[in-house]
Amino acid sequence: MEHWGFVGRADELTRITTVATGDSDRGLILSGSAGIGKSRLLHEAVAGLPEEHYAVHRASANIASSGLPFGGLAQILPTDPPAGLSPAGLLRWAVDGLHAESGDRPMVLAIDDAHLLDPPSAALTHLLVREGATLLGTLRTAEPVPSPISALWTEGLLSHAELDPLTDDESRLLLSALVRGPVEPGSAQRLIRLGGGNPLLLRELVLAALSGGELSETYGFWRWTGRLTLAPSLADLVGARIGGLTPGVRDVLEMVSFGEPVGLTLLMRAAAAADVEAAEERGLIRIVVDERRRDVRLAHPLYGEVVRRGCPVTRSRRLLAALADLVEGAGARRRDDLLRVAVWRLDSGTAQDGTLLLDAARQAFNRFDIDLARRLAAAARDAGAGWAAAELLATVLLFADCPEEALTVLGTDPDDSARRLTARAAVEFFGLGRAEAADTLAAAQPAHPAERARVRAFEAFIRLQLDELPAARSLARGVLEEPAAGIATRALARCVLAYLLAAGGDPDGSAELIAAVEADTADWRRDTPTLQYALQMAEGTRVSVALDLPAIDRILAAEFAHLAQAGGFGFGSGWVSLLQAQASLLRGRTGEALHATEQACASLAPARVYDGSAHFARANVAALRGESTIATESLATAEAAAGTAVSLYYPWQEQARAWTLVSQGEPAAAVRVVQRAVTRLRADHLHGQELLALYDLVRLGQPQLAAARLGELAPLVGGPATALVIRHAAAAAAESGEDLFAVAREFAVLGYQLFAAEAAAGAVRVFRTARDPRALAASTLMADVLSRCGALRTPALLAVQPALTVRERQVAELAAEGVRSREIADRLYLSPRTVENHLQRVYTKLGVNGRLELAPALRLLPQ
Repeated sequence: MEHWGFVGRADELTRITTVATGDSDRGLILSGSAGIGKSRLLHEAVAGLPEEHYAVHRASANIASSGLPFGGLAQILPTDPPAGLSPAGLLRWAVDGLHAESGDRPMVLAIDDAHLLDPPSAALTHLLVREGATLLGTLRTAEPVPSPISALWTEGLLSHAELDPLTDDESRLLLSALVRGPVEPGSAQRLIRLGGGNPLLLRELVLAALSGGELSETYGFWRWTGRLTLAPSLADLVGARIGGLTPGVRDVLEMVSFGEPVGLTLLMRAAAAADVEAAEERGLIRIVVDERRRDVRLAHPLYGEVVRRGCPVTRSRRLLAALADLVEGAGARRRDDLLRVAVWRLDSGTAQDGTLLLDAARQAFNRFDIDLARRLAAAARDAGAGWAAAELLATVLLFADCPEEALTVLGTDPDDSARRLTARAAVEFFGLGRAEAADTLAAAQPAHPAERARVRAFEAFIRLQLDELPAARSLARGVLEEPAAGIATRALARCVLAYLLAAGGDPDGSAELIAAVEADTADWRRDTPTLQYALQMAEGTRVSVALDLPAIDRILAAEFAHLAQAGGFGFGSGWVSLLQAQASLLRGRTGEALHATEQACASLAPARVYDGSAHFARANVAALRGESTIATESLATAEAAAGTAVSLYYPWQEQARAWTLVSQGEPAAAVRVVQRAVTRLRADHLHGQELLALYDLVRLGQPQLAAARLGELAPLVGGPATALVIRHAAAAAAESGEDLFAVAREFAVLGYQLFAAEAAAGAVRVFRTARDPRALAASTLMADVLSRCGALRTPALLAVQPALTVRERQVAELAAEGVRSREIADRLYLSPRTVENHLQRVYTKLGVNGRLELAPALRLLPQ
């Protein structure tokens, strides 16, 4: 943490540098709040100015020097001014001294906190700018500025700009730099919100979280518990920015701190207008206008943390109750009012309505705010909201990876109602991995058809997870044939069938069922929120098996992806990360893909049932990158964690095993693993996943083992990439360089850079073997594709990337640049004959015919 790297601010840095080195501007003054990064930006800008070209004079004004003549610029002025000079004479002496020190170089004044300059220093600065110096300075917003400095921009001598807070992306970069590693997205988002784009405050937040043990590293990702430790330095920093408050302004700030956003009209009812105006003028609150609404928010999120912690308990409870009264008195018309009022009532001790708390808990859960939903559901249960509250609380605890606590909430009494049975089965299976939950449901025989259908739908979903596909299919179909089945029950059965259709190769049929489920989201999420698991599994399988990149992108851009990663829903966050990993891998961005799988490992670490899934994905990506150690370690972790509860996902597990074997130098064993998976998938009628496994055989260099069966699957399997996959297999089996080249170009256009590179490599190999001049075009395509990819070490690519000795590489690179053999010999202290011998060996290894083909061939080799 002692090395605080500079991140972001690229546009601002460029602007300052342009002003300093150009002729059109005389300077730039940047204003901003304390800690926004003005000083660091100024330092970085002038540090890049070469001393031989520019005379840079750096000064930092401060309160201690603001009362001393020329105290603000004492750091850059000559020592010992002549005695007896008048103020004007001193000014002239200072100007002449700085010009003399600058010599012929343009003078650049870099003055930090120029608002603290004493009058003579401000006058000197003004005069220097008028005489040609360039001023780069910073000011603190809302502080009085010396007249000679403000006159510089009011008279048009230089520019004045406000420095904006860091963007979220810049704050994310700073976070990673502070902890020297990636930060889990949900944690990053919460820290960034609290930091409010202020680098200093963000740094203090991180320091406080680290020292308090609230920020820790898991699977290479830093995760924040959400508990804020207000270290003295952080509290003092924020307290200094708030400053002293009158009682009225304090009331305004406290009310906004507890209730933001607060409608301006409501705030004016609760506080004096003069106090609201004073709080806004001091920069403590801000008015946000959204169409006809005017809401009041804090100027910085950390103000609220400091104010709330400093507020006495009795006053905070009074304020919260008053806020609830205000909003309820206005009719609680806004979408968020129900949730806000419930939280205020709960925290003020005035919550008596269990129904209100339960509805609010459902609303929080719909946003995947797991912690808040947990609090509200527990309060609703305690307020007498009954079984519905207990069921919701158990579901929230399941989503929070606390299955034992969820079982305690559900109780141990032998109630055989359908809701209790299914709620308990969901926790036992998805939380604890107990396969016997399916048999418990199978043994239950509720009398009412609707309840019986509910139990059968849950049993179908668990049988699906256990890879008991015929039973799952039969049970789900039976549910849809039952007229009494409820909306949530039908939705769960549709998810089961949607999964089977997706894995079976019918993405369109799967999409229709998923669309029907999503159309009823409002109903089933209120009734059976655990159905979210089933929906994600069905939808993720549909887009993954179909290799549907555009559909994956749409999911990642949708609201659920944001909510899952921000709200503490580990399973959802891990699922999103795995989809990100697949999209990146298909695009050849293996570094991004590995990063995303590690993020999934961190998110799913507390989930005992699905922890292994992320490690299988990590092993697969690492193996494709040639990182055998990581692949082997992750595979071992995944296999140790895998149990019968996730046996449905054996295709992805077998794929990870196969590619890990490849990275270990055992391609024959990898082929046997894939063949075993193909046999099992064919027997299970999972033709979509069978096609992917067969394609792995093609990519492993065994197209003759897959091409015929892939042809049979052509009319059975849909998806945007299916036709190209089958054409790739046929071209590879036929050793058709022309067809491989065509397939590679089409893959590249559609964004499948991984497959494009491998198909192009196949074309290169065939063309080289035949000494076909089209090898040059294929090599160029492959090099272009690989330039957009991360590290890739697959058999198809390695086949056309033979190892050159260091000397062979040196000779080949010089020859590719057009250097003649005799000159190469002179540079490398070799004989011309030795150079020619090296070139001949290079031509043979690379399969090229001469120097003209060397450059694209060399681009194919790993650096």
